[in-house]
Amino acid sequence: MNRREILTAGSAALVASPALASATSARTILTGGPIHTGVAGRSPAEAIAIEGGRVVAIGSLRAVRAALPRAKEIDLAGAAALPGLVDSHAHMTGIGLREMTLNLDSVKSIAELQAKLAAWAAQNPTGPIAGRGWIETHWPEGRFPTRQDVDAIVPDRPLLLGRSDGHAALANSALLKLAGIDASTASPPGGQILKDASGEPTGMLIDNAQALVESRMPTATPDMIRQALVKADRLYASRGWTGLHNMSVSGEDLIALKALALSGEVQLRVDNYLDIPFATDVLRRGPSVDATGRISTRGVKIYSDGALGSRGAALLAPYADAPESEGLLLTPEAQVLAVLERAKKSGAQVAMHAIGDRGNRQSLDWFERVLGHAKTNRRWRIEHAQVVSPPDMPRFAKLGVIASMQPSHAIGDLFFAPARLGPERLKGAYAWTSLLKTGAIVCGGSDAPVEQGDPRIEFYAAIYRHALNGYVGPDWGLEERVSRQQALGMFTRSAAYAVGAERSRGTLAVGQAASISVFSRDFMTVKPADILDAKTILTMVDGKIVYEG
Repeated sequence: MNRREILTAGSAALVASPALASATSARTILTGGPIHTGVAGRSPAEAIAIEGGRVVAIGSLRAVRAALPRAKEIDLAGAAALPGLVDSHAHMTGIGLREMTLNLDSVKSIAELQAKLAAWAAQNPTGPIAGRGWIETHWPEGRFPTRQDVDAIVPDRPLLLGRSDGHAALANSALLKLAGIDASTASPPGGQILKDASGEPTGMLIDNAQALVESRMPTATPDMIRQALVKADRLYASRGWTGLHNMSVSGEDLIALKALALSGEVQLRVDNYLDIPFATDVLRRGPSVDATGRISTRGVKIYSDGALGSRGAALLAPYADAPESEGLLLTPEAQVLAVLERAKKSGAQVAMHAIGDRGNRQSLDWFERVLGHAKTNRRWRIEHAQVVSPPDMPRFAKLGVIASMQPSHAIGDLFFAPARLGPERLKGAYAWTSLLKTGAIVCGGSDAPVEQGDPRIEFYAAIYRHALNGYVGPDWGLEERVSRQQALGMFTRSAAYAVGAERSRGTLAVGQAASISVFSRDFMTVKPADILDAKTILTMVDGKIVYEG
């Protein structure tokens, strides 16, 4: 996702502020449905007892009642409980802002994009227009949209529409003119201004080229940021997430998040990784936690390369469908190494965005150069790890580097990844099982708002690796599917390990935090397609109910 959020003026009015969900009593028993503990080899329990935000007993209902008498009992009525699911890679402010601006994630063609843009422009008749979420890989036109496509709808107001991955955006002619971008403008380092056969800009700006126009668009006000964070918190609680690892965080985002947690308006557990310009404090002092104990500042987020869909992911060899390109490297090596040295000294974590095989190899090389050749326990991470050259796969476990991966990318990207990568290179793409077999820790996330941010989709993709409509292509690497226990671990135990919290959360065991996700269908037993129809029944964070379905 892009590091800076662009907003339309007046968007804040679109967000209401509903009342907080009710809390459980101090002494609570859940029973009436299978309770999966996440502990290897342990069968589902009949009941679980919670007191003071922690699990105090788990097992048969009779034993649990004896361990915690006079407790309030909640009947799950057949619903299934899981250890609290955590999205290990999301962009919290962006999730909220997606609902507050022009959301294009459902458009299926340039014609639909134009129609949705026309409706938005009519409802918002003045000022710049910003939106996000389009992805062209399924469109019948088979191409990126151009400034001419949107000029036909909005010719006279600045317009910027971000691709779903945040690594590309479409500007209209009015915005290009305002930013002084024309045929003579050179692409910046780590970015690309796409141009047509005559040399004129098409309006498509890749990776760092987006910064050329962003300063000409309105940015989020503090009030918009607060509303976006609250909206994201409630949306995620309603989907069954109990926490998230929040990536590409700004200083303003972090300040707002801490204040909202203290006031009770944000209730999920959030572990934050700040963009380089805002990471001075964590790079000096190391990780910290706020007064509520739920908002942690873990480390720094760095961008190695771009995204595969916009051909910004850095590859070891040219793109199969664009032989003139090998992708983009976004952050200069000297800057990266300086940040890594500071993180090593302070104990801050590093979360390195790397998608292409060159981007991943470079990131592993950098980690090894700074930390040495032996395995470390610093919990440094590579975010996405989408395309990894087979010789580099064992290096994750060897160096103690966590692979933070998003299963939904596979079931979306695999409509276009074979063309981008070719059959041989595709063997190292979205390779969850291959990495697990090397002994690597793989934690699971969604990358929302790039993807929907839905745990049902992520679990389904991890165990089934089919498109949401059941389609599977010939090159989709079904051998990389994981077992249900492995998938559960990716979103629970490994998510906790990735932030150094495996002793206090990640499973449902005595003494662990009572964070629980309850769904109407049992992810661990039903047919994969049925997972997508599950309803969230209850979301609990540290013994407190933050959502009731």
